[in-house]
Amino acid sequence: MVITVTRDRDQTGAQSVDRALGLLSMVARHADRGASLTDIVEESGLNKPTARRLLLALMRAGLVEQDQTSRRYYLGEEAYVIGSLASRRFGLLQVAMESLTRLSKRTEDSSFLSVRRDTFSVCLYREEGTYPVRTHALQAGFEHPLGVGAGSLAMLAALPDEEVEAVLAANDAVLRTKYPMLPAARIREGVAETRARGFALNPGLIFANSWGIGVAVRGPDGRVAGALSIAAIDSRMQPERQNELAGYLAIEVRVVEERLAQMFAARNPQRGQAALRSQVRRSAR
Repeated sequence: MVITVTRDRDQTGAQSVDRALGLLSMVARHADRGASLTDIVEESGLNKPTARRLLLALMRAGLVEQDQTSRRYYLGEEAYVIGSLASRRFGLLQVAMESLTRLSKRTEDSSFLSVRRDTFSVCLYREEGTYPVRTHALQAGFEHPLGVGAGSLAMLAALPDEEVEAVLAANDAVLRTKYPMLPAARIREGVAETRARGFALNPGLIFANSWGIGVAVRGPDGRVAGALSIAAIDSRMQPERQNELAGYLAIEVRVVEERLAQMFAARNPQRGQAALRSQVRRSAR
């Protein structure tokens, strides 16, 4: 009898932790714009009292905070501290920052770093360009199914065929309901075109005047680590400029990959040397 009660309590506690961490991820995805309680309830499927109780627990831990004026929820200071500590190990953004700055300075357009999260792509950072007319279709924290958007498509195209199909199958429902303009068949075409072209192109498929170009970044082990991309209004994405921008991206992707390989080599001397040699071979192709 006692054992059964203890197990039930453990399961209830674990469920609360899982739910709270799920809400933390939701708040993180809303990033700078914040998330309302209504947003969180709709996305999580929890009732309002449960969502509010879990959010209060996250607030007590400093992981979430609530703006007193808008009443929207944002990541808290403790989340920043944890993220900063994690970045010492998973330092892709730190490694890519200089490349993003160079890209936006050279092109005058906005550049982005995105990473894969399971079957989705998440924008980690947006570096603003100086061109006065900008597209705001992608912001830090925005999440899209893999294959939706330039950087996202670049990452999907860098995966093996069987993994591409697994991702498309997993995202079937969200693609049909939220992205009817991008059925799985169209994304497969985009994957083939990306592989043939050497870079991913989003010709305003999500928002008509927002175009993007992306190139995947691989880690020292050869697996997809993320993607660099550039977005601009359609008039700045004519065919001749597409190739120019793709060239800039390819240069910066090599820089990021080389720095990742050096970082890995410093932490794992024996395996790192093999990774560096592999990176040199890929760069020479």
